[in-house]
Amino acid sequence: MKKKLTLIKEVFFITICLSFTMVTNGQTEENKWNIGLHAGFSQLNGGVGNDFYKGDISMNDLNYLGSISLSRYLTSHLDVSLTGSKGRVGYNGPNGTFNSGITSLLADFRFNLFGPKSFVRPYVFIGGGAILFDKNLAISSKTVDVIAPDGGVGLNICLSPYVILNIQEAYLYSNNNKRDGIIASSNDAYLFHTIGLTFNSGKKKDADNDGVSDSKDNCSNTPVGVAVDKLGCPFDKDKDGISDYMDACPYDSGSAATKGCPDKDGDGIADKDDRCPNYFGTTAFKGCPDTDNDGIADINDRCPFVAGSFEMKGCPDKDYDAVADIDDLCPNTKKGYKVDAGGCPLDNDKDGIVNEEDRCPNQAGTASLKGCPDSDSDGVSDLDDRCPTVKGNIANKGCPEISREYIKKITQIGSKVFFENNSDKLKVASLVQLDELSSILKKYETANLIIEGYTDSNGDDVRNMELSQKRTESVKTYLMGKGIMESRLTATGFGQEKPIADNKTSIGRAKNRRVELRTSY
Repeated sequence: MKKKLTLIKEVFFITICLSFTMVTNGQTEENKWNIGLHAGFSQLNGGVGNDFYKGDISMNDLNYLGSISLSRYLTSHLDVSLTGSKGRVGYNGPNGTFNSGITSLLADFRFNLFGPKSFVRPYVFIGGGAILFDKNLAISSKTVDVIAPDGGVGLNICLSPYVILNIQEAYLYSNNNKRDGIIASSNDAYLFHTIGLTFNSGKKKDADNDGVSDSKDNCSNTPVGVAVDKLGCPFDKDKDGISDYMDACPYDSGSAATKGCPDKDGDGIADKDDRCPNYFGTTAFKGCPDTDNDGIADINDRCPFVAGSFEMKGCPDKDYDAVADIDDLCPNTKKGYKVDAGGCPLDNDKDGIVNEEDRCPNQAGTASLKGCPDSDSDGVSDLDDRCPTVKGNIANKGCPEISREYIKKITQIGSKVFFENNSDKLKVASLVQLDELSSILKKYETANLIIEGYTDSNGDDVRNMELSQKRTESVKTYLMGKGIMESRLTATGFGQEKPIADNKTSIGRAKNRRVELRTSY
């Protein structure tokens, strides 16, 4: 027995020393409840004698007991506990022998010397309770003694966050002085030596649900789903102070302004997003500079030091011909002129006259005719020449003049055109004349014919005007029937206007009833 007590003392001393070097989780704010199972033996100091710490007690004299404990965390250094034990107490002493079965219930405050994270936690406790003894009428009919106080020391060794090895010695002072039937100088007292396992339980507080309890969590507001380290803080692989879940570049150190990404040129645009990471630029140009302030980043600007336009890739275009001055072989082209790839005005027919100034841009011509050809060399361009293959004159729009003979003939034909009396119907004799007229007009295809009709003064003016118009229309219609285009014929009635003879005589009136024909171009 003596050896056992010595061993207990050595273990107690060693574990105290270990408590200064090892840290784990004991009963904590999260694991507030602890339940334990204990076994040990009791010793008595009473009227029959004192066996406290006696080394000469045999194994047969030991009084075994078992205990169940329940404790509650109050603070990091204070617990409250309730312990129920069942076993025996007794002693074979010089004054007699005493032995009885007991059931005890003790309530204690436990003061832990170290905090919950210590691997070994020595403690002291104090409290009170009661012991229920087997009924023994030979000694006393009273079966319950009050324990006031009880106290002692103990040691908790944390095997895991939830399993603890407990070693404890409790001193119980009774209010009874003759439980063993003999009155001593002091009340009966007992020692309970126990060892056992206790188990932490309780709901762990983890406000941010990151798997690290609030008591250990240095970052208690971590968003749900974010991986954290053992201290509950989000990982920061590049150690730039920006957690990986917020770090756009978790493996490269950066700043908060660029969401954790590096920014070599210091323009506030992360290198990964910076088209020009080595040159200070602006957000508008994705980190590139615009030296000439023309709205085109230098990286895309063919003329980075001279303001230009987007269409010209940053180069100027003085003549607005859509060819940058740097490429323009004709930089002074008039505005609006179409140009070729070299910036020079187009000249489709290669006659030296640019298209915009060439009336015939697809046919080579002369400058005097504004770029148009003149096939018959009559000074009238083919574009304006109504007779482009026959030499004519400008007055006749490039056509030759009708000979005097035909002009005279046309005039004579006009004097031989007659109508039925008071009618616009042509007389048969007039048709032969009009057939000859149509032949002349076909020979001179560019000549136009003006048909003018007149009456004498007999009759109503309005009626005479209508009749003269209808007669000219009759001539026009007949000629059209012979293949003369309507556009070449102009028919106008003048009534009794413009008489050429005296309407007072029958001869004069006959002369005034006439059709006049003349050509024009």
